[in-house]
Amino acid sequence: MSSTSHEVAQGPHHSGGAAPSALSAHSIVKRFPGVLANDNVNFDINAGEVHTLLGENGAGKSTLAAMLCGLYQPDSGYILRNGERISLPSPRAGLQHGIAMVHQHFKLVERFSVAENVVLGSRDLNFRIDRNTIDEKVAAVAESYGLPIDPTAVVGELSVGQRQRVEIVKALYQGAEILLLDEPTAVLVPAEVEKLFENVRAMTAAGKSIVFISHKLGEVVEISDRVTVLRNGQVTGHVTGKGSANTKELAKLMVGRDIDLAPQRASHPIGHEILQIRDVSLTLNGVDVLSNISFNVHAGEMVGIAGVAGNGQRELADTIAGLISPTSGSVSIGGAMSTDKGPIHARELGLAYVPEDRLGVGLVPSMSILDNLLLTRDRDFVVDRASLQPEASRLIDQYEIKANGPEHVARKLSGGNAQKVLLARELSGGRTATKLLVVCSPTRGLDVGAIETVRRVLDDARSAGQAILLISEDLDEILSLSDRVFVIYRGAIVHETPGETADLATVGAAMAGLSSTTSEGHN
Repeated sequence: MSSTSHEVAQGPHHSGGAAPSALSAHSIVKRFPGVLANDNVNFDINAGEVHTLLGENGAGKSTLAAMLCGLYQPDSGYILRNGERISLPSPRAGLQHGIAMVHQHFKLVERFSVAENVVLGSRDLNFRIDRNTIDEKVAAVAESYGLPIDPTAVVGELSVGQRQRVEIVKALYQGAEILLLDEPTAVLVPAEVEKLFENVRAMTAAGKSIVFISHKLGEVVEISDRVTVLRNGQVTGHVTGKGSANTKELAKLMVGRDIDLAPQRASHPIGHEILQIRDVSLTLNGVDVLSNISFNVHAGEMVGIAGVAGNGQRELADTIAGLISPTSGSVSIGGAMSTDKGPIHARELGLAYVPEDRLGVGLVPSMSILDNLLLTRDRDFVVDRASLQPEASRLIDQYEIKANGPEHVARKLSGGNAQKVLLARELSGGRTATKLLVVCSPTRGLDVGAIETVRRVLDDARSAGQAILLISEDLDEILSLSDRVFVIYRGAIVHETPGETADLATVGAAMAGLSSTTSEGHN
């Protein structure tokens, strides 16, 4: 690892040579009310390289990227393009200098075609559009960078990976030489991530520069030529040289301490069956959402459900939680039937439920941490808020929730801390001991420090004998924590494998619908 560099540079960190950087930021400072988002940050990128911005939530990486493309303006400091000082008062000004940002949440018109979306807002667009000419131009740009896509396809009918490709083609069509990709792999399956990386390499080979913004450390190591790490608005280090970084080093630079994200499995023999699902099917508005699903989860076991969003996993979780009644089939918790008996009965049987929408469904944003912790207590529980203050404070400390005490309002929490409140409430139980924990996307959008805490909480619950059903679109999370892995595709279980021997390529292919049903026994 001798080629790895961790120094904190006082000026932009060049990889060598006398030529000026394609884009560089010098002593950038950006403040928001009560927050110093960027504190004298230096950053540069050369033509034909991938330079990653890495940091926890709130570290300042997205703010810096927003200034590099003209979305924000720095309070002090300056930006150079090919060695010349420039002003970027708007994203359109950024485009004039060949800089574009591809946002995590795509900005496309679903009922428009690919070509119409690509040329939308183009400065050279005439009032009269020659569709054939535009289709040909868009197709030519896409093909030239290894991004083939049908220019006549309707965007609303495309997969997530294809929509992302449209956004990239749009930036290239508008003349972008420097692309800032904000969390580009967040919603992609492994095969799509692999294809994206091929596209990135094709673009850099053609001289384009890619600023890659991500929290997925394994991907950062794979794709980056250089990495700049931010913490609390400041640069904490640089890692240079392709392949010289490793996830452990980067995690420590991000949070200032060692992080343990090693795979975790059941440390005790599994117990009796807690959750039993038999032939569950669900039809909503004439559409088959779930099809003949059967599996069990035992005490002290964590079973992972992997799948791309929209394949029935949310409806499966809501069915187990009693929020939806299945069209056919049955759900039992702890040996007692819970089908058609509603969410309160499911909780009385020992269910705890962490939905994927933590603020929209899991918590009440306008209520305090204390009141959110009380939401799922037994119906006949008389609430004495004052007497519960010590318990709320204990849970805040136990789950490392960064807040100003139990009265801190939920909407003012970061995503990671909101998730910890949700886990603290569901695992603390009240008067009903938790037997089964159904948890959906527990670390989505969280930084590496919060991910470590959440994983530890789940592993502790498993070790305490709880049965855990982990539903996630993050395949790394599923493969790192699960004792058994199921893949759900179009509402059906299409693959099962032990977590310890699960193959990334095989599971990823099943998530994309590229494999037939494989079963090793749903026991």
